[in-house]
Amino acid sequence: MIEPVEPIEPVEPSILHCDLDAFYASVEQLHDPSLRGRPVIVGGTGNRGVVAAASYEARAYGVHSAMPTHRARRLCPDGVFLAPRFDAYHDASRAVMEILRSYTPLVEPIALDEAFLDVAGARRRAGPGRAIAAEIRTRVRADTGLTVSVGVATTKFLAKLASDQSKPDGLLVVEPGEELAFLHPLPVRNLWGVGPQTQKRLATLGVRTVGDLADLGEDTLVAALGAARGRHLHALAHNVDDRAVEPERAVKSIGHEETFPVDHTDPEVLRREVARLADRTAARLRASGHRGRTVQLKVRYADFRTITRSRTLPAPTDLAAEIAATARTLLDGVDVGPGIRLLGVAVQQLVEDATPLALDLDGPGGAAAPGPRPDDRRRAALEESIDHVRSRFGSESVRPARLVPPPEG
Repeated sequence: MIEPVEPIEPVEPSILHCDLDAFYASVEQLHDPSLRGRPVIVGGTGNRGVVAAASYEARAYGVHSAMPTHRARRLCPDGVFLAPRFDAYHDASRAVMEILRSYTPLVEPIALDEAFLDVAGARRRAGPGRAIAAEIRTRVRADTGLTVSVGVATTKFLAKLASDQSKPDGLLVVEPGEELAFLHPLPVRNLWGVGPQTQKRLATLGVRTVGDLADLGEDTLVAALGAARGRHLHALAHNVDDRAVEPERAVKSIGHEETFPVDHTDPEVLRREVARLADRTAARLRASGHRGRTVQLKVRYADFRTITRSRTLPAPTDLAAEIAATARTLLDGVDVGPGIRLLGVAVQQLVEDATPLALDLDGPGGAAAPGPRPDDRRRAALEESIDHVRSRFGSESVRPARLVPPPEG
């Protein structure tokens, strides 16, 4: 007697890629309802600025991220150009990530506005991937006012492509068995690792679509593009992507950098800018629940040459005053004569906030005792109070005196 064979249950697509639509611009439109329906461009507002985000109304004019601001102004003269407000974007991102983590602990943020989820373990409680994705979209809109596009597939690579294809404000599920039918008609530039130069090289081989690429042998791709890139693209063209969703990707650095409207050569101006950047960096550290031991200064000259300098502190810190003092010392060792185009301050070697600020070496008998120094405790309390005021009244509502420029005349 032949035993009946259990049917093989098809693999349910359970990898989600959630991508908030026109994130920075959408946050600004939520903050100021008069901006809704208008072309909003967020980024550097000076002549040398770069677009960080554009609303879909602005994209209709041809404006897109990474475009020089001066070009965006020509394309969209009636656009609303705004400087980024990263504190607001971090707050909005945290609210969305909390929603995602309510479905599964397997959430891998890859930017403020996007994340991968693995919902395989949530299917019994919350339903299949499609149902979870639909519910996430509803909750994000209801709880935050933002819209999110979601791709659902059996691999991270395909889920990302699906969310791209569903924008704006859409949901696309790539069903098992339909992966290559979805993937192969797409332009080859959609593959991770295909930039303009690689695209040109592939065009000489007659490759326009992912399907064209899949038809080439791996050896041909390796000969044309090199071993690593050739094998990588050959695998993606056949939807070979075994990467798991990694929720514990550690943050390695927190910082802030800005490109100036004009090159700076005045050391005092640059020292004030360093203090301002350190203030922003410290606020981000506290918001993320981290402190760090290494302060890094990034300097980009007028000719785009870029250097970094760093110094490691005796103990982790999230204090703006300490970060600024260290960064100013690093700046003092840099030649500013050629003109500085960009400055950045970052903190590395991060630890969780529970780590003590420093050792108190002035205790009884001079013995080292754990815990923050009294001055550090007072400074930390002051900076946390400033954080609360800024969260209610805006990032410019409180500024340290050292950041106020001297009066003219």
